[in-house]
Amino acid sequence: MTDDSDGFNTLPASLEDLRALRGIRYEMPATLEAFYRRYARAQLDYAATILRDKEAAATVVRGLYHHLAMGWTVIQLEGCGPELYAWRTLKMLVEAHTRQTLADNPRQAALEARDRSLAIGQVARATLDAYRIRMADAQSSVGLYTALAALPDRQFDVMILHYELGYPTQHIADIMGLQPGTVRTHRRLAEERIAARLGIDLDADEERE
Repeated sequence: MTDDSDGFNTLPASLEDLRALRGIRYEMPATLEAFYRRYARAQLDYAATILRDKEAAATVVRGLYHHLAMGWTVIQLEGCGPELYAWRTLKMLVEAHTRQTLADNPRQAALEARDRSLAIGQVARATLDAYRIRMADAQSSVGLYTALAALPDRQFDVMILHYELGYPTQHIADIMGLQPGTVRTHRRLAEERIAARLGIDLDADEERE
């Protein structure tokens, strides 16, 4: 999880910033302020892990909250819920940042692609540490990296949030707008995919936190 001691403990958009959107008179709803306080840190951690650029992550999350602020009344009525809506929007903004970087600066985009590989590598190491006893025999961090990179989006996100950033199941569920059981299922399926790729056995009834 991001360490506040590294000087990166200021969230990307202050509440005052959100109250003054591009000069528009804006009264921040209490529900959005509470949403910001509950989820902005995790969203920032995730974006920084994927982009490997703290300033870019802050810009992305600032954009997310400006978007949420401008349509908050309607967003709360979304059938999927504001958490899932915000998570999907965050993912789109991260992808848009990557595409824009590619268009503006191919060299920088190549570096960010390399950095995304580093992010996958970090998750691979964290996963390996969690399953050290059973994965020790496989001794295949390369295979683990490949298996993680091939995971579906939600499974990959759950693995990042759980193993790399250290969030428990309930908080991951809250962040992503999912049920805890769904998060556990995504994690179990991801672990099963990884285990099958590495040729190791996982206990079917084990519940890890």
